[in-house]
Amino acid sequence: EAVQVIYDPAKISLTDILRWFWESHDPTQGMGQGNDRGTQYRSGLYYFDDDQRELCEASKKSYEKALKKAGKGMGDKITTEIVAASEFEKEGAKVFYYAEDYHQQYLAKPKARPYCSAQPQSVSLPPYEEWTPKGMEGKYAPKLPEAFWEEHGPKPHCVIRSPNEPIAWPN
Repeated sequence: EAVQVIYDPAKISLTDILRWFWESHDPTQGMGQGNDRGTQYRSGLYYFDDDQRELCEASKKSYEKALKKAGKGMGDKITTEIVAASEFEKEGAKVFYYAEDYHQQYLAKPKARPYCSAQPQSVSLPPYEEWTPKGMEGKYAPKLPEAFWEEHGPKPHCVIRSPNEPIAWPN
């Protein structure tokens, strides 16, 4: 189960997306999330270039330290795999597959919300300036203000706090 993120870097930074990723689940659970176990439930980041790889690895290291300091997470270390998307193509596979219709927008379906097993840890990714790789300081700076995170950021028990109605996309 995965989310493919397509975004406009003029409006949101990869750093903002990484912050949401780390803060919205427990990345120390190995091959699972909550009661859901198996490789399809593992935590993973799949990058397309060296900048993305460096940001993923640096943010992982920083978030792991933050979790340890807070005494949070099921395990001692973050188990999130960080792999080049191109590695999947070598094996004749794809990095992303669309799920069946009944799995689309699962958490927006009635009665799905109570099952949410992502288990956010209520630990913030440390400020970008503390972990950004050398030479990338301004290039991937966060674009979402702290006010956004205070209102919309992941909270305990579930990462989605919105109505149950499916998302209506403009035509």
